[in-house]
Formats: sequence, structure tokens, C-alpha cells
Amino acid sequence: MKTRFDTKQLVLMGLLTAILFVFSFTPIGTIPIGPLSITLNIIPVALAAVILGPVGGAAMGAVFGILSFLQCLGIGVPSGMGAMLFSINPFLAFVQRFVPRMLDGLLIGFIYKGVSKLCNSYASCFVTGFFSAFFNTAFFMSALVLLFGNTEYVQGLMDGKNVLLFICSFVGINAVFEMIASTVLTGAVGTALLKAGLIPKAAKKTD
Repeated sequence: MKTRFDTKQLVLMGLLTAILFVFSFTPIGTIPIGPLSITLNIIPVALAAVILGPVGGAAMGAVFGILSFLQCLGIGVPSGMGAMLFSINPFLAFVQRFVPRMLDGLLIGFIYKGVSKLCNSYASCFVTGFFSAFFNTAFFMSALVLLFGNTEYVQGLMDGKNVLLFICSFVGINAVFEMIASTVLTGAVGTALLKAGLIPKAAKKTD
């Protein structure tokens, strides 16, 4: 796994980190809908995975996770759900916010590398964008149920539904919007960076 990066990659990583901070501390990157929010923060994570692979994706995902946790404290764009989870258990609230985002970035870095060898780097950008949003939702909600599923707060949200039905009904429109936005924007920006030579194209797998 590559752990050393050239100057162009580090500059792009710095720019993505700055964008992630802007998204987290201003309303630009968050669209509140009920107790959840549609977030664009997954897009810098996806692009970091494209530019720097699993290591870069995990690093950007970790930054996203920390910023997401700070929202539980009212720092940046406040999160009503985050504040409630923090009041129940601050440590588990940090785990629920941090681990899914870091794991998301790590896995989509491997997805980009794998898909690039099977087809081409341009298509891989779109696939990476899709899975960034998909994993973000799946891991976030799974951690919510796993860590807080027995609390009165989450039991009230579930309202007697089974876990799968609860997750699908709770994040349905949010998840669909995030997947569309992440797929299109990550694909478009990634393609532009590839054509500009700022991201090296992955070599296809040969027999």
C-alpha cells in the first residue's frame, strides 16, 4: 500500500481538507432533513481515496469523522441527533461518528484501485463516488443501531420496526440524494483531475 505521495497529491489533499472544513463549519455542505442531514462531506473523502488510495481515503475519512463528532458539541453545523447521542454516551457517540467515516475512506480507496484495474480510471471515479455515499450511510446507521439500539431515543425512532426496515425508511431519500450527488460530483471532478494529469491513471490488469 502506497504511503509516500508527491507534491501534487499532497497539495490536492490539502485543498480537499480545506473544502471538508468549509463543508463542516458552514451550511454549504449540509442539508438538514428531520433528525438526519444530507451531507456533501463524503465527496472530499471519495476524491482523497481516488487521489491517494486507501491511506488518503482513510485519513480524509478520519478528518470527516472528527468534524462530524464536533457537530455533536455544536461546533460547526449542529447535529440534533449527534447532540442527543453525546448526552447519552460521549465515547460511543465519538465511535459512532468517527469509525464509519474512516472505514468508508479506507474501503473506497481499495475499490478505486480494484475497479481501475478492471475497466478504467474514469469509470472508477464514478464507482468510488457511489460507494462513498453507500458505505457512509450503511456504516453510520449500522453503528447507530449497534451502539445505541437499546436506548430509549433510538427505540423511539425505530417505533417497533425491524432494523432493516428502520434503516431504509429513516434514511431513504437522504441516502438516494447522497449517492446521486456523490457519484456525479466525484466522477466529474475525478475525471477532470485525471485529464489534467493531476492523478496518475491506474494500469489495467493484464493476463
